[in-house]
Amino acid sequence: MRVQVEGWHAVGTWTWNAEDDACGICRLAFDGCCPDCRIPGDDCPIVWGECSHPFHMHCIVKWIGVQGNNVQRCPMCRREWQFKSS
Repeated sequence: MRVQVEGWHAVGTWTWNAEDDACGICRLAFDGCCPDCRIPGDDCPIVWGECSHPFHMHCIVKWIGVQGNNVQRCPMCRREWQFKSS
């Protein structure tokens, strides 16, 4: 008996290449998006600090703004926050 395929619908998936599974600030998974976004992807990228901790971009930007002093610190290790250069 032979089976003939009438149609094919492929589904693609993507994931971020991060060591952690979730953002250290909002605790939501990196394959999703931060609480401020509706759709994961380019509007909610993951950013890394020089300390190698990853966060949703919107989460770390809010964190830095909330600290309000001259030295912003990583919420995970408390090192001075610097975005990792590519």
